[in-house]
Amino acid sequence: MDNKQKKQVPLRLSSSLYNELAAWAEEDFRSVNGQIEYLLTECVRQRKKGGSAKKQDKAEHTPKT
Repeated sequence: MDNKQKKQVPLRLSSSLYNELAAWAEEDFRSVNGQIEYLLTECVRQRKKGGSAKKQDKAEHTPKT
């Protein structure tokens, strides 16, 4: 998607999650919206690479015998 054509997505977050994201965004000198977009972009990039988040998710959902 071209950066000039951004989609608006309504998002509901708990107060505690929003507060955590807001504090993190402030540390990184971003808006909350910018922080969420950055984090989602990084997650998608990792997923495309077959990154650790995917491997960790599988490990968490694999039954232990």
